[in-house]
Amino acid sequence: MDDSDSPPVVQGAASLIPVDLFVSKKHPGVPPGDLGFADSSGEILFRVTRVPVSGAWKIAAPCKKLLLDSSGSPLISLHRLDKRSWKGFEGGEDAVKDMIFRVKRTVSTLCRTELEVFLTGQNSGDQSKPDFKTSLMYKLHQIHARRNKFRLTIFPGSIDHALVVALVVVFLS
Repeated sequence: MDDSDSPPVVQGAASLIPVDLFVSKKHPGVPPGDLGFADSSGEILFRVTRVPVSGAWKIAAPCKKLLLDSSGSPLISLHRLDKRSWKGFEGGEDAVKDMIFRVKRTVSTLCRTELEVFLTGQNSGDQSKPDFKTSLMYKLHQIHARRNKFRLTIFPGSIDHALVVALVVVFLS
């Protein structure tokens, strides 16, 4: 059989396909109070749990959440600084050297919330300008979107899925 007629195999084709995550507090296997992010087959890929705040963070951050992977390992620790600001740290650590990003809510109305995201690290530029802005209400064309259960589509690109999930958590909080 001649293989010249068969279609070419594209390496990394899976990275070109959008990923749908189904977000809900009522996924099977997700403890009460946690938020689950499942794939189309119902497999939990990410889980967000609230962590009791203690020590110095208790005054500065009235809320702390932990983003876990499917095995329960911590990916990103989220700390609310005030009503409009959050910081994200790598893993479950609180060290400033492990900070990944900070987020500031700039527009917050019934139908529109916008986040300014400042990435930290070697590739971050001017810290007074956000690396990007995001609004989850973009193109929904409706006044109120349900927040208790929805689908999140992550389009191909260089951004980490855990970072996208962390930003959704900030948006919902």
